[in-house]
Amino acid sequence: MSADSTALVIVYSYHHNSTQKVAEVIAHTLGAAVKHPTEVSPETIPQYRLLGLGAGIDSGKHYAPLLAFAQSLPAVQNIAAFIFSTCGVYGKAKMSRDHQALRNILQRKGFTILDEFSCLGFNTNSFLKFIGGINQGKPDAADLQRAADFARNLTVPNP
Repeated sequence: MSADSTALVIVYSYHHNSTQKVAEVIAHTLGAAVKHPTEVSPETIPQYRLLGLGAGIDSGKHYAPLLAFAQSLPAVQNIAAFIFSTCGVYGKAKMSRDHQALRNILQRKGFTILDEFSCLGFNTNSFLKFIGGINQGKPDAADLQRAADFARNLTVPNP
């Protein structure tokens, strides 16, 4: 993906900004802007060729404000998308389950999902705050490098 492409990364990052860090690396690699869902009008989405959507994971799915934004998107054609997240516990199968709600919304709207990315994020939710949290320092430099590599490997189909 070249820097002159029309790409947009939308992120809802909460708590420790772990997902924001990932979004910024991906966006920089793509030459894209990073926006919060409240900064984007859903009607403007069809002007992009590539849309990235990400948030932390809460109870097995992306945070509700990101899912609500995705629900508000218009039906589209010829727009590729990717999904990303940070979470307290990571694994490929878990990522697939965690991303399912957002993936289903985007596919129903007509987006072509190119790929998905997830990594650990610092987590102090619930009882974890009493023990100082888990995954301190995450995402780390290696995670952010993986995010950059992920972005470099996205191939947007020709319209």
